[in-house]
Amino acid sequence: PVAAVLSTAATIYATGAFHEDGFADTCDGLGGGMTRERVLEIMKDSRVGAYGAIGVVGMLGTKCTALAMLPPASAIGALLLAHPLSRLAATSLIWRMEYARAEGKAKPLAERMTTAEFGIASVTVATAAALLLASGTLDMRAVLAALLAAGATTWWLARKFAQRIGGYTGDCLGAVQQLTEAFIYLAVLATLGHGALA
Repeated sequence: PVAAVLSTAATIYATGAFHEDGFADTCDGLGGGMTRERVLEIMKDSRVGAYGAIGVVGMLGTKCTALAMLPPASAIGALLLAHPLSRLAATSLIWRMEYARAEGKAKPLAERMTTAEFGIASVTVATAAALLLASGTLDMRAVLAALLAAGATTWWLARKFAQRIGGYTGDCLGAVQQLTEAFIYLAVLATLGHGALA
């Protein structure tokens, strides 16, 4: 449990809580906004509301618990796969979706994302997965479960964003990264069977 908490804390420190902040803003916006304009307005507000606070606490609790329940080697493998895969999932929105705001830091990146660039980003995930399989850190079931979890989570979130705000924002990217990371850990845990879940 201590190692899981420390690894999560180290990631937050290394990224400046960038993705967690986006996730919190997305929770606040989707939870508190009834119209597209109101959702975007809330998401732009730097203050954290009730939905954001509850979401971040729940997210951190889920990630730490899932990692703590994994055997050490599997936890390391899950971390090494989840970080590039969850970021690739976020990148897929830039590649496939329209930006929802007329302004924002993410828009220049969105305008430059090409299929070739997304393909290059995908290579990092493929390399990580291949190395983890070759070393025996994760088996094929765990890797496939992680890919399925990431794909399903990203698809659902992209659909939700399209319905609610007509595209994505930088905060949405953080939400995708955080949720796919958590579901990857849960997917790897699920492949270990009832013994790990007991």
